[in-house]
Amino acid sequence: MNRSLFYFFLILSMIFWGASWVNVKILSSYINEYEVVFLRLVLSVLTLAPILVYLKLDFKINYKAMFLIFIAAITLILYSIFFFLGVKHGTAGLGGALVTTLIPINTFIILAFWHKKVISLKHSFALILGAFGVLTMLNIWEFDINEIFSIQNIFFIGASFLWPILTITSSKATRTNPFIFTFYLYLVASFLVYIFFIDIEVVNKSLDFDSTFWINMLSLSVLATTFATSTYFIGIEKLGTKEVSSFIFLVPVSALVLSAIFLNEKITFNTFLGTVCTIISIYILNDIKIKYLKFRKN
Repeated sequence: MNRSLFYFFLILSMIFWGASWVNVKILSSYINEYEVVFLRLVLSVLTLAPILVYLKLDFKINYKAMFLIFIAAITLILYSIFFFLGVKHGTAGLGGALVTTLIPINTFIILAFWHKKVISLKHSFALILGAFGVLTMLNIWEFDINEIFSIQNIFFIGASFLWPILTITSSKATRTNPFIFTFYLYLVASFLVYIFFIDIEVVNKSLDFDSTFWINMLSLSVLATTFATSTYFIGIEKLGTKEVSSFIFLVPVSALVLSAIFLNEKITFNTFLGTVCTIISIYILNDIKIKYLKFRKN
């Protein structure tokens, strides 16, 4: 594939991830959190399966991967519920900016403590800058306790810790193809949600919803999940993790811009400043070098 075209697909993927916060905000007026999670996962499974068949991937997995998938599925469900409830009670722009910038920072902190690594002076500065950015987004400088500890902020912060746990759990399945792991993750998670939280009537009910519902549901599942996830995994394989990570910065920016366009949410100075600070923090923590590389040969 042409390199420039693939970069274009990566940019689109990041925009779709940012748009997912807008999608969920709109969908929250139609159905509850469990129904959104269920429909999103089912549609993702149905659209991801043909890609795996086309790639001729082996669907066999070992017992360790099965166990990790089960743990990851529970974590994914919790993350998705926190994601939904945070957006429902708060704003999509703040959620997209706060959670997507907090995730890599929290991941770095968790792994540093897990491996008992000494945090360097440079990384300490990055963490302090990141903390300042997060506190700014939470409007802590207003010293309004009710606003700082609002329900949406609690859900957003909870989601930002759940995703690193999901990522770390998934990374332990070293002998399983990431596409296959993701497929079974979505399959098991959708089955668990169906068993414990879903009335099958939700499927029949959703068929009667208008085009706005389905545009956002398909965007959330097919574009933000199947397309964006597939592009991201292929990008890691072809370009490497650091190169692809440089595109992640587009997620919080697109979430803010799209929320302003489609939901008429205001981009406050605190949210903008906090987002910039956390993006710089992530840049330092990941030692990202933004440069163009040729595809690695398979």
